[in-house]
Amino acid sequence: MPNTVLLHPAIDHGIKRGAADFAGGTLVCHCIEDPVKVEIKGQVVHNHACGCTKCWKPTGAIFSVVAVAPTSNVSVVANGQKLAIVDPGATILRHACTVCGVHMHGPVEKDHAFKGLTFVHTELSREEGWQEPQFAAFVSSVIEGGVHPDRMGSIRDRIRELGLVPYDCLSPPLMDALSTFAAKKSGVLPS
Repeated sequence: MPNTVLLHPAIDHGIKRGAADFAGGTLVCHCIEDPVKVEIKGQVVHNHACGCTKCWKPTGAIFSVVAVAPTSNVSVVANGQKLAIVDPGATILRHACTVCGVHMHGPVEKDHAFKGLTFVHTELSREEGWQEPQFAAFVSSVIEGGVHPDRMGSIRDRIRELGLVPYDCLSPPLMDALSTFAAKKSGVLPS
């Protein structure tokens, strides 16, 4: 019998592969009137399910689905005056609509391995072809969001059933990027 644990509406019924030649699209907040629109040129990378408590999740979801794009490829094209930064001290400057609460884009501007990247939620787009989630990150963090620890076995089983690898941090290549950045900054590795 298939696992019926619901994680996020974009992946609960299976993961649809993205298109290699995808040209991008427009993210739209949940406002009926004057929605915020954010245009992304080209395909995203590192799309993943995220269990952290900072990422925006649709109602009822225990994970977010979030990817990154080069900041230079991300533009607010409508109603940007409705956006406010959720936590100005955070590494990811999540810009949320002040009316509906949806996180529209989150650039990294600090001196960080991810500087120059912007976190986005492709589920906010009507276009199809976005890169599919590649892994699940910060899986244990769903407990901090209110999920009972007794559910973690079935949650990890469902993640694997969907074809994703569950991590309690980021994927190994992204963790390597963070560690390389730190090692170069400290002088342990040459720049």
